[in-house]
Amino acid sequence: MTPSARVQAAIACLDRTLGGEPAEKVLTGWARGARYAGSKDRAAVRTHVYDVLRQKQACTAQGGGESGRALMLGLVRVQGGDEMEIFNGAGYGPAPLTQAEREKPVLHDDPVPEVPDWTIPLFEARYGHAMVEALLPLARRAGVFLRVNQRKASHEKALAALAEDSILAEGDALAQNALRVKQGARKVARSMAYLDGLVELQDAASQAAMESLPLNPGMSVLDYCAGGGGKTLALGGRVDARYFAHDANAARMRDLPVRAERAGLHVEVLQADAMRKHAPYDRVLCDVPCSGSGTWARDPDAKWRFTPEKLATLNRTQEEILNAAALLVSENGVLSYATCSLFAEENEKRIAAFLESHPEWQRVFSRQWDLSEGADGFFIAHLRRA
Repeated sequence: MTPSARVQAAIACLDRTLGGEPAEKVLTGWARGARYAGSKDRAAVRTHVYDVLRQKQACTAQGGGESGRALMLGLVRVQGGDEMEIFNGAGYGPAPLTQAEREKPVLHDDPVPEVPDWTIPLFEARYGHAMVEALLPLARRAGVFLRVNQRKASHEKALAALAEDSILAEGDALAQNALRVKQGARKVARSMAYLDGLVELQDAASQAAMESLPLNPGMSVLDYCAGGGGKTLALGGRVDARYFAHDANAARMRDLPVRAERAGLHVEVLQADAMRKHAPYDRVLCDVPCSGSGTWARDPDAKWRFTPEKLATLNRTQEEILNAAALLVSENGVLSYATCSLFAEENEKRIAAFLESHPEWQRVFSRQWDLSEGADGFFIAHLRRA
C-alpha cells in the first residue's frame, strides 16, 4: 500500500469508529478483509487511527472538522507531513483537497487538553493550573513495560534473553522489577523470554502498586477482581503464598491458569461460593472496574466513549465491591483498593466514603502515580481494621 492508500484506509476506519463502533473491532475487521495489506500496512493504518484518537482535539482544529477525512488531514498537519502529496487523488488514496480544505484554520496559542470536555473539571480539581501539562502524555503513545519474573530470572538473565530476539530493554526506577522496552516491542509476545515466563507485560506503575502491598510467606491472598490475572502474577513473583483469583466475569480469567503455569506459580481460580468458603484472607486486592483514565494513552478510544453516566455507574460498582470484599478480610488482614484512574471521584473519594460508612476501618497507605512519572496513572490504598 502507498502512504496515501494507508491514509484512505485510516479515514474509512475512523468514520466507522466515529459512528459508534470500537476502534479495535473496526481495525480487526478491516485487516481481515484487506488481504492485500501486509503487516507493515496494517501497523501503519492502526498507528494512524490511534494517533488521531490520542490527539483528536488537535486534529479536529487542524483539519477543520470531525469526519475521518478531516481528522486525518489534521493529523498530517500536526505531524508536519505533506498534505498535498497525501491528498492527491492518485491510486487508492484520498481525493485531492478542496479549496476550503486548503485554507488552514487560525489556531489559538493555548493548547487544548486531549480529553472530553466534561472531564476537564475533574482533572482541574487534581492538577489546577498545571492540568494541560499534566495531561500531555495522553497525546503520546504509551511506553511498553515488562516485569521480570523473579521466580525464573534475574534482570540480567531476562535482558539477555530478550536481546536474543532483538528486543532491547532497560531497568526502570519506578518499580523494582520493571523493564522499559526501547526497541522491538512488537516482538515481545513471540519472544522466548515471554513464552518461557521470564517476563510478563505489565505497566511500571501497576508493578509499583503491587510492590506496595505488604506480603509474608504462607499468607492467603485473594485477587477479588482478577481479570486476566496480571496483578496476581506480580504478587506471586514476590512471595511464596497461597494465591486465589476471582472475577465476577469468570471468562476474563480463562487464560490465568496457563499464564500462572508459565510463570511457575499456582493460582486457584474460584467462583463466588468457593471464594466465600475459603474466607477469610490475609490480603484482599480489589483492582476495581474504573474509567481507565490513567491508561487513555494506551486506549484513546475509551476516553471519547466515557460519559458522566458511566462514571456514576462505576462509582456505585466500586462501592459495592469494597463493601463485599471487606467481609472477606481476616481480623488483622489488609484490604487493598486499586484503579488505573486519575479521578478523585474513583480514588480518594471512594475511600473516604467507605471509611465514613465503615468507621472500624482505617487507611494505612495510599499512593497516586501520575502520568508525569513516565507510566500509566494508577492509584492504590491499603486499609486495615482500626
